Order: sequence, then C-alpha cells, then structure tokens
Amino acid sequence: MSDIKHIDPGPRISEATIHDGRIYCAGMIPEDTSLDITGQVKQALAEIDSLLAKGGSDKTKILSAVIWLRDIGDFAAMNKVWDAWVVPGQTPARATVEARLNDPAMKVEIMVVAAI
Repeated sequence: MSDIKHIDPGPRISEATIHDGRIYCAGMIPEDTSLDITGQVKQALAEIDSLLAKGGSDKTKILSAVIWLRDIGDFAAMNKVWDAWVVPGQTPARATVEARLNDPAMKVEIMVVAAI
C-alpha cells in the first residue's frame, strides 16, 4: 500500500504529492500572463502559499526551490519579490535558471519541496 497522497490530481500531473513528511509541488505559474515579471512572480508565489497550505505546510518549511525565468534579465526584479516573500533566516536552497517556457507570455515558473 502506497503512502503517497496526491493533491489536485489531473490527467497529466498532480498539483502536489505528499510522501514521507514532504510536499513536492509542481511548477507554479502565474494565472495572468499579461502581467510584468513582478506581478507574475507574486501570482506564482501566492499559488505556492495556497498549495502548501492544502498540504499542511507553509513557506517557512520550504527545503528547496527551482525558479525558471524566460529572461534572466528579470533576475533582479524576481529577487525583489522573492526577498519580500521569504522569511528571513528560513530561506530554502534555491536555483534559478533561464528557460524557454511553454507559453511565450509566461515569464516565470517556480517549483518547491517543503517539509510538513
């Protein structure tokens, strides 16, 4: 018997899976891709907050994060939003890379793993 729990499973992916005291979130994207990088990052982080809450966790328990930016030139603007969102002293391990995302209007995708 599997002890894996799926949160909001769909035909292709689950929004998150829970196993062994951790929540593995799918890449969170902005709902409104007409926004600038600041607005898109804020929306993606709000999605992360909501998903972590569904799984019994929160941003203070994030173990790692991966951020994909369409344009690495948005790095400073993304970091400004990120820095205002994370809790000082409880920042996760993180990687940020430039990537061609599946929607040309999408500027960011963020994936996290957190403890529960």
